[in-house]
Amino acid sequence: MDAPRKPRILVAEDTPEHVHILIDTLRHEYAVMVAISGERALEIAFGQSPPELILLDVMMPGMNGYEVCRRLKQNAATCDIPVIFMSALSEEQDERQGLEAGGLDYISKPFRPVLVKARIHNQLELKRHRDHLEDMVRDRTRELILTQDAVIYGLGILAEYRDIETGMHIRRTQSYVNVLAKQLRDRPRFAGLFDDETLHLLMQSAPLHDIGKVGIPDHILRKPSSLTTEEFDQIKLHTMYGRAVVERIESSMLENVSSSFLRFAKEVTYTHHESWDGTGYHGLKGEQIPVSGRLMALADVYDALKSKRVYKEAFEHEQVVKIMTEGDGRTRPEQFDPDILQAFLDVHETFRAIAHNLQD
Repeated sequence: MDAPRKPRILVAEDTPEHVHILIDTLRHEYAVMVAISGERALEIAFGQSPPELILLDVMMPGMNGYEVCRRLKQNAATCDIPVIFMSALSEEQDERQGLEAGGLDYISKPFRPVLVKARIHNQLELKRHRDHLEDMVRDRTRELILTQDAVIYGLGILAEYRDIETGMHIRRTQSYVNVLAKQLRDRPRFAGLFDDETLHLLMQSAPLHDIGKVGIPDHILRKPSSLTTEEFDQIKLHTMYGRAVVERIESSMLENVSSSFLRFAKEVTYTHHESWDGTGYHGLKGEQIPVSGRLMALADVYDALKSKRVYKEAFEHEQVVKIMTEGDGRTRPEQFDPDILQAFLDVHETFRAIAHNLQD
């Protein structure tokens, strides 16, 4: 059986006799690396096998220990490495300067080997406990995100139980929205809107867009012929019902949780049938429509045209693109934000693939 790997300790010290003392003190328990300058200490720390702890002399040729520590703490790869300063300086301000630079402990020279070993052991144990707690937090956060996603997806499925021909509709529209947002993220008009967190929240909220359909009677929702004006007015209400459902959920959650968890859900449920030219369900126009609603509006229309419904057969992809860009009497290109429509045209083959892979 292989012996356990020794923790790596970097000794950054330019005085030979101190280096020898530290090597003799630590070599039985630790793998000791040595740097005799601040610059070399950084090279080792930024290398392929960084140390688990650094003993850092304050006074070294070239870059001093305080500057080395500051640079370590500014780098994401090394900011969590514990640093213990070593110095013959004994003034309180020297110790304070070391702690302010990011050091966790301070050993005065001449040092006692037993004290050095105890300080190292304590700092490594503290780091082990911190890492364990961070792992636990990450695991718990991952569980919460997965639970939230599952709950939202489950709520979205409620609407699909009312409309049996759209079994994969929420998965497809979720994917379409994600593709469009990624295509738009580098365009000046949408700069800064679609970071990774926002993309995740959009994906979370997308399945809820039709949740309000639970409030629409079956004889209207599944009617195979044209709707009357009164019936169509009833259909329009699903956007209002959906927003009301999300608001009820939001009211039962802590403010700091709901503000992120349901950030876009109210927008998407209420505005996914709005049109850029103002002819949508509630008359919102142009920039009055939230970006989340504009994205879902295009995704929803594409999927409705591409899929079979009780009132229509499915159109082929090429025909859908033609309808969305030229119009067919019901669908018009003026319905869509021009930049979002262009983004769709740029990635329409990806839409085709999603529709094929996520068929009902």
